[in-house]
Amino acid sequence: MRILASLLLVFVSLSAHAEGFISRLLHHPVQGGVAVVPLITAHAPKVRFNNKPVLVINEDNKRWIAIVGIPLTAKAGQHSLEVDGKKVSFQVEHKNYTEQRITLKNKQYVNPDNSNQARIEREFAQQMKAYDTFSPRQPSNLYFDMPVNARLSSPFGLRRFFNGEERAPHSGLDLAAPHGTAVKAPAAGKVILTGNLFFNGNTVFVDHGQGLISMFCHLSQINVKVGDEIPRQGVLGKVGATGRATGPHLHWNVSLNAVRVDPAIFIGKFQR
Repeated sequence: MRILASLLLVFVSLSAHAEGFISRLLHHPVQGGVAVVPLITAHAPKVRFNNKPVLVINEDNKRWIAIVGIPLTAKAGQHSLEVDGKKVSFQVEHKNYTEQRITLKNKQYVNPDNSNQARIEREFAQQMKAYDTFSPRQPSNLYFDMPVNARLSSPFGLRRFFNGEERAPHSGLDLAAPHGTAVKAPAAGKVILTGNLFFNGNTVFVDHGQGLISMFCHLSQINVKVGDEIPRQGVLGKVGATGRATGPHLHWNVSLNAVRVDPAIFIGKFQR
């Protein structure tokens, strides 16, 4: 029995050692989180989840892993990836998210009229197209830099109530930086969408590669244009309070396989 126990400890130790830094950083398989799924293959596989392509990397030149965005609406339990046409299962855990109640003076941001609703629908389609971008480039880094050095204010996933009416959950992370603070790219990428959007205000989308997309909202100024290649820590704009914002801050979204996930995971600040 002692020999068996010793062999089991060695096996567990080797398994833990096999996990690289990226796996340990990103693997938080909760609703609105990220699952890192090891793939038993000698080549770069094609992976899909919910019919969307998935980010795949070779971790430490030792093994291929899929980095999967999990929707907030996903049910806890077993889910499956399609890996080169075969199913690979992983587990999703439940996570509770708290509420946030906000009072807005401009009631159009709660119940927009017909003209604003048409604009919202048009802009929503543009954003969904941007989130669906899947370029072959490898992300420059998966341990992200902070886009601004500021306190984390409103976390991801909050159930939000505007003037007492429930709306979509908070799909990003708010950083309480002062007006005019430079906003920097947390990883290198290509600018794929910019504009002044109804809810988001001045907004920039950056494609980091393989379906990993960042969105930066409520900017006072945009310093880039569509098609620009921006380096890691390159300035893309300045913090503001445009759109549906009650004060200056940066709202930062991270999307994987067209699913919004908790940005705190990518900066090592995830809280279970």
